[in-house]
Amino acid sequence: MAQLPDFEGLAMFAKVAEHGSFAAAARATGVSVATVSRGVARLEDRLGARLFNRTSRQLSLTEFGRTISEKAGEIYHQAEEAESSAREMSVQPRGLVRLAVPMSYGLRWVAPLLPGFFRAYPEVSIDLHLSDASVDLVADGFDAALRIAALPDSSLVARRLCAVTQFVVASPEYLRREGRPTHPRELVDRPCLSYAYRARSAVWRFTNDAGEEEPVMPTGPLRVTNSDALLPTLLDGLAIAELPEFIAGEYLADGRLEAILTDWSLTKGGLYFVTPSARARPAKVAALSDYFAEHLSEPTWRWPK
Repeated sequence: MAQLPDFEGLAMFAKVAEHGSFAAAARATGVSVATVSRGVARLEDRLGARLFNRTSRQLSLTEFGRTISEKAGEIYHQAEEAESSAREMSVQPRGLVRLAVPMSYGLRWVAPLLPGFFRAYPEVSIDLHLSDASVDLVADGFDAALRIAALPDSSLVARRLCAVTQFVVASPEYLRREGRPTHPRELVDRPCLSYAYRARSAVWRFTNDAGEEEPVMPTGPLRVTNSDALLPTLLDGLAIAELPEFIAGEYLADGRLEAILTDWSLTKGGLYFVTPSARARPAKVAALSDYFAEHLSEPTWRWPK
């Protein structure tokens, strides 16, 4: 049966190599010189080789000691980081959270929630990245993201907060002038505004209660990377667009836009709080997840009310 690594001995060796003496290593670790000496001696016995040249006045690494000192230091610092992460998960939420959120949703619904979060968790700060472009949480160094998608990335840990409905909409002026479409395929001959960051593809996929499916590739005068940029052209009565309910709701409620093809529905999506699967969830991220679950699970932007 394989022996467990002597982590304590490696730690003592790493500290002596770093500080240059047993006494300095003892002060740095808060233990006695005898404890440090025993740890190093035990590791030397285990490895069958001397790690230090010892004289009454000088301590230096042997060639073998130099070979393994860097790796021992890495192991020690990794253990420190692991312990620090574990402590962070069990204490009062504190520290910086790097959070990525779609721009329109973030401006309308996340930013207004933040004052309440900061009052509840005064030791947490947030670096809020607003963009409709999908970020790589691990490669880009984000702690979490809010994502609107039909299905979240399977490599991430996802917490579903609520459903997000999409509407096909037009202005009353457009509908008076051009008539109201009664079937999705009629959109092929209509000017439609497009959103460039749709998940999967730019196709609008309609289904109805009978189970019929009708994919439509919209074409028209404008394609954008943020849905709010569609609104001026849409409200001016020049085209049709697909909008998420959290943007369209206020315009549908006051009559500036009308929903069309309501017997059909578009691919349903959800709002998810996602975190990297390989990373422990510290208290600061868990607190933000719970706060969003409390305040976003029953959206105030539902239409009709």
